[in-house]
Amino acid sequence: MKRVVSVSLGSSSRDHRANATFLGEEFDISRVGTDGKLDAALAMVRELDGHVDAIGLGGIDVYLYAGRHRYALRDGLRLLEAAKITPIVDGSGLKNTLEREAVAFMQRDLGIDLRGKRVLMVSALDRFGMAQALVDAGADVLFGDFIFALDKDMPVRGLAEFEELAEKYLPDACKLPFQFFYPTGKKQEKPPEPKYPHYYEQAEIIAGDFHFMRQFMPDRLDGKIVLTNTVTAGNVEDLAVRGVKMLITTTPEIAGRSFGTNVLEAALLALLGKAWSDVVPADYEGLLHELRLKPRVVRLASVSS
Repeated sequence: MKRVVSVSLGSSSRDHRANATFLGEEFDISRVGTDGKLDAALAMVRELDGHVDAIGLGGIDVYLYAGRHRYALRDGLRLLEAAKITPIVDGSGLKNTLEREAVAFMQRDLGIDLRGKRVLMVSALDRFGMAQALVDAGADVLFGDFIFALDKDMPVRGLAEFEELAEKYLPDACKLPFQFFYPTGKKQEKPPEPKYPHYYEQAEIIAGDFHFMRQFMPDRLDGKIVLTNTVTAGNVEDLAVRGVKMLITTTPEIAGRSFGTNVLEAALLALLGKAWSDVVPADYEGLLHELRLKPRVVRLASVSS
Protein backbone atom coordinates (compact mmCIF):
# COMPACT_ATOMS: atom_id res chain seq x y z
CA MET A 1 0.00 0.00 0.00
CA LYS A 2 1.25 3.45 -0.90
CA ARG A 3 1.10 6.14 1.76
CA VAL A 4 0.46 9.80 0.96
CA VAL A 5 0.40 12.51 3.62
CA SER A 6 -0.69 16.12 3.22
CA VAL A 7 1.09 18.38 5.71
CA SER A 8 -1.09 21.45 6.04
CA LEU A 9 -0.73 24.83 7.69
CA GLY A 10 -4.49 24.70 8.10
CA SER A 11 -6.51 23.82 11.17
CA SER A 12 -6.04 20.36 12.69
CA SER A 13 -9.83 20.22 13.12
CA ARG A 14 -10.04 19.51 9.37
CA ASP A 15 -7.80 16.42 9.55
CA HIS A 16 -8.99 13.38 7.61
CA ARG A 17 -7.78 9.93 6.63
CA ALA A 18 -9.08 7.62 3.92
CA ASN A 19 -8.24 4.63 1.76
CA ALA A 20 -8.52 4.83 -2.01
CA THR A 21 -7.61 2.75 -5.05
CA PHE A 22 -6.00 4.30 -8.12
CA LEU A 23 -5.19 2.09 -11.12
CA GLY A 24 -5.21 -1.00 -8.92
CA GLU A 25 -2.88 0.51 -6.30
CA GLU A 26 -4.14 0.83 -2.73
CA PHE A 27 -3.50 4.19 -1.07
CA ASP A 28 -3.57 5.31 2.55
CA ILE A 29 -4.24 9.06 2.29
CA SER A 30 -4.18 11.45 5.23
CA ARG A 31 -4.25 15.18 5.87
CA VAL A 32 -2.55 16.54 9.01
CA GLY A 33 -2.95 20.19 10.01
CA THR A 34 -0.39 22.12 12.06
CA ASP A 35 -2.67 25.02 13.06
CA GLY A 36 -0.67 27.63 11.18
CA LYS A 37 2.67 26.67 12.76
CA LEU A 38 5.34 26.69 10.07
CA ASP A 39 8.01 25.18 12.35
CA ALA A 40 5.70 22.26 13.17
CA ALA A 41 5.03 21.72 9.46
CA LEU A 42 8.77 21.75 8.71
CA ALA A 43 9.41 19.22 11.47
CA MET A 44 6.64 16.96 10.18
CA VAL A 45 7.95 17.04 6.59
CA ARG A 46 11.42 16.09 7.86
CA GLU A 47 9.94 13.27 9.98
CA LEU A 48 7.94 11.86 7.06
CA ASP A 49 10.78 12.21 4.55
CA GLY A 50 11.89 8.79 3.38
CA HIS A 51 9.02 7.01 5.17
CA VAL A 52 6.07 7.75 2.88
CA ASP A 53 5.58 7.58 -0.89
CA ALA A 54 4.71 11.24 -1.43
CA ILE A 55 4.01 14.40 0.57
CA GLY A 56 1.54 17.15 -0.28
CA LEU A 57 1.76 20.69 1.08
CA GLY A 58 -1.60 22.12 2.11
CA GLY A 59 -2.63 25.54 3.34
CA ILE A 60 0.30 27.08 1.49
CA ASP A 61 1.63 27.33 -2.05
CA VAL A 62 5.21 26.99 -3.21
CA TYR A 63 4.54 28.66 -6.55
CA LEU A 64 2.01 31.22 -7.74
CA TYR A 65 1.32 31.71 -11.45
CA ALA A 66 0.30 34.63 -13.63
CA GLY A 67 0.58 34.06 -17.36
CA ARG A 68 4.04 32.78 -18.21
CA HIS A 69 5.49 34.00 -14.91
CA ARG A 70 6.00 31.80 -11.85
CA TYR A 71 6.60 33.31 -8.43
CA ALA A 72 8.07 31.35 -5.51
CA LEU A 73 6.88 31.96 -1.95
CA ARG A 74 9.66 32.06 0.61
CA ASP A 75 7.88 29.90 3.20
CA GLY A 76 6.69 27.46 0.55
CA LEU A 77 10.24 26.91 -0.66
CA ARG A 78 11.38 26.20 2.91
CA LEU A 79 8.83 23.41 3.17
CA LEU A 80 9.64 22.05 -0.27
CA GLU A 81 13.36 21.91 0.53
CA ALA A 82 12.77 20.16 3.88
CA ALA A 83 12.16 16.85 2.06
CA LYS A 84 15.38 15.32 0.72
CA ILE A 85 14.13 11.85 -0.27
CA THR A 86 10.34 11.72 -0.64
CA PRO A 87 8.71 13.51 -3.59
CA ILE A 88 6.78 16.58 -2.41
CA VAL A 89 4.21 18.77 -4.23
CA ASP A 90 1.94 21.75 -3.53
CA GLY A 91 -0.90 20.92 -5.94
CA SER A 92 -0.02 23.55 -8.54
CA GLY A 93 0.66 20.93 -11.21
CA LEU A 94 -2.93 19.72 -11.01
CA LYS A 95 -4.32 23.22 -10.71
CA ASN A 96 -2.98 23.83 -14.20
CA THR A 97 -4.42 20.59 -15.63
CA LEU A 98 -7.31 19.13 -13.62
CA GLU A 99 -8.85 22.52 -12.82
CA ARG A 100 -8.88 23.60 -16.47
CA GLU A 101 -10.73 20.37 -17.21
CA ALA A 102 -13.26 21.18 -14.45
CA VAL A 103 -14.26 24.31 -16.37
CA ALA A 104 -14.70 22.26 -19.55
CA PHE A 105 -16.75 19.75 -17.52
CA MET A 106 -19.12 22.51 -16.41
CA GLN A 107 -19.88 23.33 -20.01
CA ARG A 108 -19.80 19.87 -21.54
CA ASP A 109 -21.39 17.69 -18.85
CA LEU A 110 -23.47 20.15 -16.82
CA GLY A 111 -24.62 22.29 -19.75
CA ILE A 112 -23.58 25.56 -18.09
CA ASP A 113 -23.04 28.25 -20.72
CA LEU A 114 -20.21 30.36 -19.30
CA ARG A 115 -20.37 33.08 -21.96
CA GLY A 116 -21.06 36.35 -20.21
CA LYS A 117 -21.49 34.69 -16.81
CA ARG A 118 -20.35 36.96 -13.99
CA VAL A 119 -17.60 35.12 -12.10
CA LEU A 120 -15.92 36.23 -8.89
CA MET A 121 -12.49 34.54 -8.94
CA VAL A 122 -11.44 35.08 -5.34
CA SER A 123 -7.83 34.07 -5.98
CA ALA A 124 -6.39 33.61 -9.46
CA LEU A 125 -2.72 33.48 -8.47
CA ASP A 126 -2.99 30.02 -6.92
CA ARG A 127 -5.47 28.81 -9.54
CA PHE A 128 -4.37 30.52 -12.72
CA GLY A 129 -5.35 27.52 -14.85
CA MET A 130 -8.95 27.76 -13.64
CA ALA A 131 -9.02 31.53 -14.09
CA GLN A 132 -7.61 31.36 -17.61
CA ALA A 133 -10.05 28.60 -18.59
CA LEU A 134 -13.00 30.68 -17.35
CA VAL A 135 -11.81 33.68 -19.38
CA ASP A 136 -11.26 31.50 -22.45
CA ALA A 137 -14.84 30.18 -22.06
CA GLY A 138 -16.13 33.74 -22.36
CA ALA A 139 -16.98 34.39 -18.70
CA ASP A 140 -16.90 37.92 -17.28
CA VAL A 141 -14.26 37.34 -14.59
CA LEU A 142 -13.46 39.67 -11.70
CA PHE A 143 -10.07 38.85 -10.17
CA GLY A 144 -10.30 39.28 -6.40
CA ASP A 145 -6.71 38.57 -5.32
CA PHE A 146 -6.01 42.05 -4.02
CA ILE A 147 -9.43 42.22 -2.35
CA PHE A 148 -9.32 38.93 -0.47
CA ALA A 149 -5.59 38.31 0.01
CA LEU A 150 -4.50 41.86 0.82
CA ASP A 151 -7.86 43.28 2.00
CA LYS A 152 -7.74 46.08 -0.58
CA ASP A 153 -10.82 47.12 -2.51
CA MET A 154 -9.02 46.71 -5.84
CA PRO A 155 -11.13 44.70 -8.30
CA VAL A 156 -9.23 43.66 -11.42
CA ARG A 157 -10.85 42.77 -14.72
CA GLY A 158 -8.90 41.23 -17.58
CA LEU A 159 -5.95 38.85 -17.67
CA ALA A 160 -3.54 41.46 -19.02
CA GLU A 161 -4.20 43.88 -16.15
CA PHE A 162 -3.98 41.03 -13.65
CA GLU A 163 -0.62 39.81 -14.99
CA GLU A 164 0.76 43.36 -15.04
CA LEU A 165 -0.17 43.95 -11.38
CA ALA A 166 1.17 40.53 -10.37
CA GLU A 167 4.52 41.33 -11.97
CA LYS A 168 4.61 44.62 -10.07
CA TYR A 169 3.63 43.45 -6.59
CA LEU A 170 4.43 39.74 -6.25
CA PRO A 171 8.25 39.74 -6.07
CA ASP A 172 8.08 41.64 -2.78
CA ALA A 173 4.86 40.03 -1.51
CA CYS A 174 6.36 36.54 -1.88
CA LYS A 175 8.98 37.41 0.74
CA LEU A 176 6.32 37.97 3.40
CA PRO A 177 5.19 35.20 5.78
CA PHE A 178 2.42 33.26 4.07
CA GLN A 179 0.05 33.89 6.98
CA PHE A 180 0.11 37.60 6.07
CA PHE A 181 -2.28 37.08 3.17
CA TYR A 182 -3.81 33.60 3.57
CA PRO A 183 -5.96 32.31 6.46
CA THR A 184 -4.13 29.45 8.18
CA GLY A 185 -4.63 27.45 11.36
CA LYS A 186 -7.52 28.46 13.60
CA LYS A 187 -8.31 31.42 11.30
CA GLN A 188 -9.85 28.84 8.97
CA GLU A 189 -12.40 27.95 11.65
CA LYS A 190 -13.48 31.49 12.50
CA PRO A 191 -17.00 32.37 11.36
CA PRO A 192 -16.98 34.41 8.14
CA GLU A 193 -16.84 38.17 8.65
CA PRO A 194 -18.89 39.59 5.74
CA LYS A 195 -16.94 42.20 3.80
CA TYR A 196 -17.12 43.39 0.20
CA PRO A 197 -20.56 41.71 -0.08
CA HIS A 198 -21.41 43.47 -3.35
CA TYR A 199 -18.77 41.45 -5.21
CA TYR A 200 -20.42 38.23 -4.03
CA GLU A 201 -23.90 39.53 -4.77
CA GLN A 202 -23.02 40.59 -8.33
CA ALA A 203 -21.49 37.19 -9.18
CA GLU A 204 -23.37 34.23 -10.60
CA ILE A 205 -20.40 31.92 -10.01
CA ILE A 206 -17.93 32.17 -7.13
CA ALA A 207 -14.67 30.36 -7.90
CA GLY A 208 -11.31 29.69 -6.32
CA ASP A 209 -9.84 28.71 -2.97
CA PHE A 210 -12.52 27.92 -0.40
CA HIS A 211 -10.80 29.62 2.55
CA PHE A 212 -10.35 32.83 0.56
CA MET A 213 -14.02 32.91 -0.42
CA ARG A 214 -15.24 31.88 3.04
CA GLN A 215 -13.46 34.49 5.15
CA PHE A 216 -15.57 37.43 3.86
CA MET A 217 -18.59 35.42 2.69
CA PRO A 218 -21.98 37.11 3.23
CA ASP A 219 -24.88 35.39 4.96
CA ARG A 220 -26.79 34.82 1.72
CA LEU A 221 -25.53 33.35 -1.54
CA ASP A 222 -28.89 32.53 -3.05
CA GLY A 223 -28.79 30.78 -6.42
CA LYS A 224 -24.99 30.93 -6.75
CA ILE A 225 -22.74 28.24 -8.20
CA VAL A 226 -19.56 27.64 -6.19
CA LEU A 227 -16.50 26.17 -7.96
CA THR A 228 -13.84 25.33 -5.39
CA ASN A 229 -12.06 22.52 -3.55
CA THR A 230 -11.16 21.13 -0.11
CA VAL A 231 -14.55 21.22 1.53
CA THR A 232 -15.73 19.22 4.52
CA ALA A 233 -19.28 17.95 5.14
CA GLY A 234 -19.75 20.94 7.45
CA ASN A 235 -18.70 23.34 4.69
CA VAL A 236 -21.20 21.79 2.29
CA GLU A 237 -23.99 22.15 4.85
CA ASP A 238 -23.03 25.79 5.46
CA LEU A 239 -23.17 26.58 1.74
CA ALA A 240 -26.63 25.01 1.56
CA VAL A 241 -27.82 27.15 4.48
CA ARG A 242 -26.58 30.26 2.64
CA GLY A 243 -28.66 29.35 -0.40
CA VAL A 244 -25.97 28.10 -2.81
CA LYS A 245 -27.58 26.29 -5.74
CA MET A 246 -24.70 24.05 -6.82
CA LEU A 247 -21.27 23.10 -5.48
CA ILE A 248 -18.61 21.82 -7.86
CA THR A 249 -15.29 20.63 -6.46
CA THR A 250 -12.40 20.07 -8.82
CA THR A 251 -11.33 16.84 -7.12
CA PRO A 252 -13.67 13.89 -6.53
CA GLU A 253 -15.12 12.89 -3.18
CA ILE A 254 -12.98 10.43 -1.22
CA ALA A 255 -14.55 8.95 1.92
CA GLY A 256 -16.95 11.80 2.46
CA ARG A 257 -14.91 14.87 1.57
CA SER A 258 -13.03 16.59 -1.24
CA PHE A 259 -9.30 16.55 -0.55
CA GLY A 260 -7.01 19.33 -1.74
CA THR A 261 -5.29 19.23 -5.10
CA ASN A 262 -1.97 18.75 -3.26
CA VAL A 263 -3.24 15.38 -1.96
CA LEU A 264 -4.34 14.13 -5.37
CA GLU A 265 -1.18 15.41 -7.03
CA ALA A 266 0.92 13.59 -4.41
CA ALA A 267 -0.97 10.36 -5.16
CA LEU A 268 -0.38 10.78 -8.90
CA LEU A 269 3.28 11.48 -8.24
CA ALA A 270 3.51 8.24 -6.26
CA LEU A 271 1.98 6.39 -9.23
CA LEU A 272 4.43 8.02 -11.64
CA GLY A 273 7.45 7.27 -9.46
CA LYS A 274 9.10 10.52 -10.54
CA ALA A 275 10.56 13.56 -8.84
CA TRP A 276 8.23 16.57 -9.07
CA SER A 277 10.79 18.48 -11.13
CA ASP A 278 10.75 15.71 -13.76
CA VAL A 279 6.97 15.67 -14.24
CA VAL A 280 5.45 17.39 -17.27
CA PRO A 281 1.74 18.25 -17.77
CA ALA A 282 1.33 15.35 -20.20
CA ASP A 283 2.19 12.92 -17.36
CA TYR A 284 -0.72 14.17 -15.26
CA GLU A 285 -3.05 14.42 -18.25
CA GLY A 286 -2.34 10.79 -19.15
CA LEU A 287 -3.05 9.57 -15.61
CA LEU A 288 -6.17 11.68 -15.28
CA HIS A 289 -7.46 10.19 -18.54
CA GLU A 290 -6.80 6.66 -17.26
CA LEU A 291 -8.40 7.36 -13.88
CA ARG A 292 -11.45 9.03 -15.47
CA LEU A 293 -11.72 11.37 -12.52
CA LYS A 294 -14.60 13.82 -12.62
CA PRO A 295 -15.39 16.83 -10.47
CA ARG A 296 -17.77 16.32 -7.58
CA VAL A 297 -21.17 17.95 -8.16
CA VAL A 298 -23.57 18.60 -5.28
CA ARG A 299 -26.94 20.12 -6.06
CA LEU A 300 -27.90 21.87 -2.87
CA ALA A 301 -31.39 22.43 -1.57
CA SER A 302 -31.60 25.96 -0.22
CA VAL A 303 -32.22 26.12 3.49
CA SER A 304 -33.73 29.26 4.97
CA SER A 305 -31.61 30.88 7.65
